[in-house]
Amino acid sequence: MEDAAAMYELISAYETAVIGAPDMTPEDVADELVEPGFDRDKDGWLAQDADGRLLASAWACSNGDSDLVDVDVIIRPDVEGLAEELWPAVLGRARELAAERGHGGATVHLGVHRADHAKRAMARELGFEPGTSFHRMRIDHDGPVEPPAPPPGLTLSSGADDAVRREAHRVQQEAFAEHFGFVKLDYDLWYERRQAQTANDWNQLALARIDGWAAGVVIGSDQFVPDQDCGYVATLAVLPEFRRQGLGRFLLRHAFAADASRGRRGTILHVDSNNTTPAPGLYESAGMRPVMAIDVWHRRL
Repeated sequence: MEDAAAMYELISAYETAVIGAPDMTPEDVADELVEPGFDRDKDGWLAQDADGRLLASAWACSNGDSDLVDVDVIIRPDVEGLAEELWPAVLGRARELAAERGHGGATVHLGVHRADHAKRAMARELGFEPGTSFHRMRIDHDGPVEPPAPPPGLTLSSGADDAVRREAHRVQQEAFAEHFGFVKLDYDLWYERRQAQTANDWNQLALARIDGWAAGVVIGSDQFVPDQDCGYVATLAVLPEFRRQGLGRFLLRHAFAADASRGRRGTILHVDSNNTTPAPGLYESAGMRPVMAIDVWHRRL
């Protein structure tokens, strides 16, 4: 954990060179180092020069018991040669993590800023292929936002209650089952992951029931508060049988109103461009605009 500050400085230098400003906060870096299932002794590497200056960091992180492993290698701008050493270590560890979970191979995912042409070329050289794209979207709040009118039969419950969190987990897992990169997680690991995040606030979870039946959930967090003073919709999910009835739009507008009531300057979320539901159009029609694109490349090992 004592490396977190140096890692943040390294990541900031890389992101500033690629997108013009840091996109992570010190809290984000610290959260990644305590990600449940991430073994700092085996799953991460740091490269330093003779003076102890951090030149690169790399990691491989498993996703539950699945064969999916998220990986990344971040190198300080203008430093050469380290990619050839770090990528074999990262991909080798990805194979080990999959094997430890009983899989004959690993599915590896790498997120790359759309603007990082050098890393995209590196991904292709390593045998990765484009999988999907996530667009960061934002809406600004100039003042209070009128809470939306609830659909007939709707009630909302807060995530401060354990039973509500468990029902929200079920809704999220069922609603995202067909999405790119979905990994089924049991409640304990799902809870542990969110609980480990400094930005987590269970009071920003709202479970929607229609006539008493769990139908959808929105989960917010403070991830973008330190650097952009914006609320963040980490999850917006509606079960298939309740879609196209206005519930998704209601939950989105509910999040906008809640963020505005907290004095946030706006609301941010990420949307998969290959979403199985028409989410990108929903967000744009609600006044959100795309501000960044991150492509997910994948490879089978």
